[in-house]
Amino acid sequence: MLIGIDKMNFFTPNTYIDLVKLAEHRGIDPNKFTVGIGQSKMAVPTITQDTVSMGANAALPILDATDLGKIDLIVVGTETGIDESKSSAAFIHQLLNIHPFAKSVEVKQACYGATAGLMMAKDFITTHPGRKALVIASDISRYGLATSGEVTQGAGAVAMLISENPRILELEDVSVSMTESIFDFWRPNYTDTAIVNGKFSNEAYVNFFSTIWEEFSKRTSYSLADFNAFCFHLPYSKMGKKALLPALENESEDVQKRLMSHYDLSTTYTKNIGNIYTGSLYLSLMSLLDSDENSLKSGDLIGFFSYGSGAVGEIFSGRLVEDYDKHLLKEAHQDMLNNRYDLSIEEYETIFTKELPKTDGTHPLSEAKYDKSHFYLSSITDHQRHYNERQ
Repeated sequence: MLIGIDKMNFFTPNTYIDLVKLAEHRGIDPNKFTVGIGQSKMAVPTITQDTVSMGANAALPILDATDLGKIDLIVVGTETGIDESKSSAAFIHQLLNIHPFAKSVEVKQACYGATAGLMMAKDFITTHPGRKALVIASDISRYGLATSGEVTQGAGAVAMLISENPRILELEDVSVSMTESIFDFWRPNYTDTAIVNGKFSNEAYVNFFSTIWEEFSKRTSYSLADFNAFCFHLPYSKMGKKALLPALENESEDVQKRLMSHYDLSTTYTKNIGNIYTGSLYLSLMSLLDSDENSLKSGDLIGFFSYGSGAVGEIFSGRLVEDYDKHLLKEAHQDMLNNRYDLSIEEYETIFTKELPKTDGTHPLSEAKYDKSHFYLSSITDHQRHYNERQ
């Protein structure tokens, strides 16, 4: 049975800060942002956009009535869940009007969560032929104003419909995972911002890739020359290159050129959105496919490196399906990015520092000037979140 990604889409809030503007305001050479880490713009969510609303906004455009009746599993991978008990998936299940006899769960392991969801979905479809699964990655990356990690923040969500006979990507069966309990990046329950050991995190990322790749290559007999592209978890656009370049040293010039040119295509969306944690690997896939100018074709092999600090990593692979390009949403993606609101520094800092109410009572929320999204967080009443739809 062939199982994989049948439909996919991403969402990002329609407010952002230009990183040249931010660098100049912070008294930093803009090249440190735009060249050093390779970022141009950073999504900034209003208080009315959270894990639930972004996930639902990502999924809505790709689901029709048939899908809603066949989705029996909803998995949300996130490290910025909105409740310590109730899953984001339960909220999203209701917002999307998926039939009642579906299971809805949230998965957490830093930026690896959505990949865990994807593998769960693949196994589920294997034992439930004819049914479908919805995998969503939704996160808001926060390190604080004027911090060393400020420039690698971002927000967004990815939605993937997983089914038999997929129309975009067929997942291959062999994958290799690795777990090691380390503290390269973590966020205790009592803080809204992450704690990062940047140098160690970069080293761990590269080590995980090289170690897992060696084992993956043994199990599959694949070499890098067999791949037409390799997509990476991208907390910022240059991160994957730190792992890929050493692995390419002994490959031919043609292989190096092919993989590096496709790597560059896979970073376009990240450069303009920032770090979306669990969704960043799949954002890189959409960036690659949307940006490609006919160098990829059906049957081409694509590799994937998923990494979640703390740490879990996985390498897996998939093949593009015939006419996959007819099922991409590249124009809608470009329109979404082109029609965002460019925040001033004052607007950015005001939006960033707003906090949700934490007391009893009814608290309406409004960011109508900025937030034009279909689903949005409209109020909190006695600690319960309520969402609305724009008509």
